Amino acid sequence: MAQITRSTKTGNGLLATDGRPHPLQNGLLAVSGVLAAISVATAAFPSLHFLTAWVGLFGVLTAGYGQFISETTRERFGLVLALGASAIGLYFGMANGGLFGIFNGFVGG
Repeated sequence: MAQITRSTKTGNGLLATDGRPHPLQNGLLAVSGVLAAISVATAAFPSLHFLTAWVGLFGVLTAGYGQFISETTRERFGLVLALGASAIGLYFGMANGGLFGIFNGFVGG
C-alpha cells in the first residue's frame, strides 16, 4: 500500500506542466520581472527618463528572448506581463526625453 501514499504530481508550481527544471527560462523571467518593476516605478518621474527608457528597453528585449525560448505556460504568462510592463515604461521614458536625452520630450515640453 506504499504506492497509495505517494503522490504522482511534481511540486513545480501552478502552471509548470512538464515536470522538468528550466533554470535559464526562470532566470530570464526573474530578470525581466525586476526590469519591468524598475521601469514602471521610474516612469512616474519625468526627470528619470534616461533610466526608465533604457531599463524598459532591456526589459522588452529580455522578456522577448525569454518568450522565444520558454517551454511552459507559467513562463510565458510571466514573461508577457513583464514584457507589457517594460514596454509601458519604455513608452513613458521615450515620451519624456528618450534614450539619449537629446530631445526635450513630448510630454511637458
